[in-house]
Amino acid sequence: MNFMTLAPSLFRKILAVALLAAPLCVPLATQASTAVHLDRAPVNADDHESLQRGARTFTNYCLSCHSASYMRFVRMTDIGLTEAQIKDNLLFTSDKVGNTMTAAMRPSDAKEWFGAPPPDLSVISRSRGSDWMYTYLRGFYRDASRATGWNNTVFDKVGMPHVLASLQGHQVAVMRTEQGEDGKPHSVIDHLKLDKPGRLSPAEYDLLVGDLVNYLTWMGEPAAPTRSRIGVFVLLFLGIFLIIAFYLKKAYWKDIH
Repeated sequence: MNFMTLAPSLFRKILAVALLAAPLCVPLATQASTAVHLDRAPVNADDHESLQRGARTFTNYCLSCHSASYMRFVRMTDIGLTEAQIKDNLLFTSDKVGNTMTAAMRPSDAKEWFGAPPPDLSVISRSRGSDWMYTYLRGFYRDASRATGWNNTVFDKVGMPHVLASLQGHQVAVMRTEQGEDGKPHSVIDHLKLDKPGRLSPAEYDLLVGDLVNYLTWMGEPAAPTRSRIGVFVLLFLGIFLIIAFYLKKAYWKDIH
């Protein structure tokens, strides 16, 4: 049997597999349509003041449990901090400016307390997305059924406690009843209501979370702003070179045409 006789048979098999797999896409489409709404994160890699505030929040509240093992403290000089400022304001006693950002908590203790070590946050923005993180950090609410006392609208049954609760305060879920796909009524979260205020107003807390997410996004790819600037110059060079190449080609082939 040659290739020309085999190809139609192979094509029919591929088509049959594709038709059989098509129904599997329906649940995925349904799930995507009912996904949690994500708020737009105020990300701006050129806002160094926001990045510096986010770095301060990250080291004060996140670095106790989460590492950022692909990030060095000294890289924060890219956002306008001096090594002296990093050392005086962002380092723990035993850290050095050239060190990577490691968690203060031991992985064995974290596994015992939380069931699993908290994930490294070096590239969490590239994994989850900035909008996901921004909505997640503002979506904690009190839930007595959870061991930590907290749940989250974006990450249901999350194991992480709300470490920023003293700043945001305590939110509670306001429920509503809607009909599910099975035709039975189900209770779903309609919105969150601030039940116990924190040290910050809602607007101030949103600003703090926005700065933190801005820093996490920058930390996921610190070279992105430089790469974007270089890319502009490369495109300009290619555009100018294209014009030069066009007229050079005309000069070389003018006697033939």
